[in-house]
Amino acid sequence: MKRALALVGIAAFLVGVLLLWGCGPRLTRPTAQPGQIPLPQGAVARLGLGEIHEVLYSPDGRWLAVATSLCVELRRAGTLELVRVLTGHTGTVYSVAFSPDSKTLASGSLDRTIKLWDPDTGALRRTLMGLSAEVYSVAFGPKGKTLASGSIDGTVELWDVATGTVLHTFTGHTLGVCSVALSPDGKTVASGSWDSDTRLWSVATGTPLLTLTGHASRVNSVAFSPGGKTIATGFDDRVITLWNVATGKALRTLTGNTGSVRSVTFSPDGKTLTSASANGIIESWDANAGGILRTLAGHTTSVISVAFSPDGRTLASGSFDSRIKLWDVATDTIARSIAGHADRVTSVAFSPDGKTLASGSFDKTTRLWDVATGGALRTLTGHADLVWSVAFSPDGKTVASGSWDHDIKLWDVASGNILRTLTGHSGWVSSVAFSPGGNALASGSFDGTIKLWDVTTGNLLGTMASSAGGAVASVAFSPDGRILASGSFDGAITLWDVTMGTVLRTLEGHTAAPASLAFSPDGETLASGSADGTIRLWDVPTGTVLETLTGHALGVYSVAFSPDGKTLASGSNDGTVLLWDLEAIGAGS
Repeated sequence: MKRALALVGIAAFLVGVLLLWGCGPRLTRPTAQPGQIPLPQGAVARLGLGEIHEVLYSPDGRWLAVATSLCVELRRAGTLELVRVLTGHTGTVYSVAFSPDSKTLASGSLDRTIKLWDPDTGALRRTLMGLSAEVYSVAFGPKGKTLASGSIDGTVELWDVATGTVLHTFTGHTLGVCSVALSPDGKTVASGSWDSDTRLWSVATGTPLLTLTGHASRVNSVAFSPGGKTIATGFDDRVITLWNVATGKALRTLTGNTGSVRSVTFSPDGKTLTSASANGIIESWDANAGGILRTLAGHTTSVISVAFSPDGRTLASGSFDSRIKLWDVATDTIARSIAGHADRVTSVAFSPDGKTLASGSFDKTTRLWDVATGGALRTLTGHADLVWSVAFSPDGKTVASGSWDHDIKLWDVASGNILRTLTGHSGWVSSVAFSPGGNALASGSFDGTIKLWDVTTGNLLGTMASSAGGAVASVAFSPDGRILASGSFDGAITLWDVTMGTVLRTLEGHTAAPASLAFSPDGETLASGSADGTIRLWDVPTGTVLETLTGHALGVYSVAFSPDGKTLASGSNDGTVLLWDLEAIGAGS
């Protein structure tokens, strides 16, 4: 039974890892006022605005709208300066669309609503409700009077923007609709679906016109040419097809050297078609001849959306690497880029003085942040794989990082140089923790062992075999150094007597791996962040649960107390870090 639970825990943990790579939707619970980032009860701050799903220029060229897992961002088109944050959706925002006059912004969400915003003020004008499923795509008609939406249940809705009522519901797709577009003359709605079909619908009558078939993979994106005579579709099988809108015949098939096509868009003059792919590559094609004009490489993972500026001189791209890039179309160079606004956080740790926060990332780096300003201080590079755990030494001069490359690195905080690399684990290093004196380091690994290291020499001091669950997800020392806590993949937490190497107590309650553990400064409370999406606060002497904190949308993979014990930081694969006021929720030390 223990082995079965462990396997379930490992599966849940690895599902969380896949979600960190951008596989699957993210659900959130905004409760803040417009312009603020929503926070769950008890949380006092969030670092990161969420994973990017779509970028789009306003027709007047002033705004770049960004749909994220937490909100809608409005940025200045030229500088990418964040001007406004639109909150109110209770689920991931997958799509945004500007009206032709740029005075209205629509956002479609997994919360089964569409919201209409005033971009200039951030005011919410209207919420379109009554949808039976999550919204994956929205698009305005050419006059801004109608709005089309595509949902995961395979339906397409056509809305009257002025009244918020449904004009037509188009049915026929057998799987989710992930992209919709209206023709430039406003007479036709196009919808692309996971059922591999693209369908054209009559706006006037609400009846089907044509079904474009021929592919065995899902349609991720549809786009009309500026003249409206051609429609482009991007597929999972790396193929882009150009179709004749009048006849439904395939005009041309474009096959790139990249991965699944996630987004297609025409340049304003209709001469260029640009595609974004799952492997991070952007390709621009001659829309008439079909040849590749240019390849843009710069994102580190799937590019989910591309959009031309109204003058056609700039291309914006948004990626699951949490970066937005502006490309100069004439030179194929990056004109501007923003980074770090929604890094996938795998681990966080406060420095002893509370002024610095260290974070481990899927980009194989460890980053140091100024807690007061949120600004980046230093990036530490050297691991060959993702960094899963970070920890400060008690004097704050050294940071340890554990990686899936099986190694542990000790870094000099002041210079960013590698002091020492500890090798010996035969599996991924899931957690590292300094002893209170700073002379020893504990590491937990997927190889089922916990190792103790001499920090000064790098020598191995001892090895403890994990108890229930095999693979070790997390380790943490108590403030007096007498207890070592370890979390295993069956959801259990074990408290060890460090001197004797024996088990003191087992804490049970999580339904998935406790991916991170942290003792309060007084040693009386243990915090555990789990792949089940919760944080639990435990009474160490008795092993009872004091509090269960909920608010992250997905698994929690790091927790850390502030030095005064009043604040807890938690990092999640929902792309955010939450700061919790423990005194406010009655759990402060």
